[in-house]
Amino acid sequence: MAKYITDLDRAFSALADPTRRAIVSRLCDGPKSVSELSEPFEIALPSLLKHVRVLEQSGLISSEKIGRVRTCKIEPHALHATEAWIQQHISAWEQRLDRMEAHIESMKREDKDYEQPIKET
Repeated sequence: MAKYITDLDRAFSALADPTRRAIVSRLCDGPKSVSELSEPFEIALPSLLKHVRVLEQSGLISSEKIGRVRTCKIEPHALHATEAWIQQHISAWEQRLDRMEAHIESMKREDKDYEQPIKET
């Protein structure tokens, strides 16, 4: 359980940065070289490599260097773990909201039952 929490912490910490989220989004289309990943960003290559390292350390991506080309790819199992955590919390909140909605509806029905029409004489 502790390793799971640590992995989640690393993943969410890595995804807190918009550049790293954009890198992950681009890798969802398939593996890309670091130079391909750098195209839409106005940052130096060493800065982009720092983002890549953070994503690798979080387990969200992996990379392989062949010759002078480093190719990055997404690691779906890490994204599935974050998705599962988020889905668990969404389900809990949906259940709470459903119960609150049912309670409000029952209060409305009770309110109608107690309302007495005013009779004019």
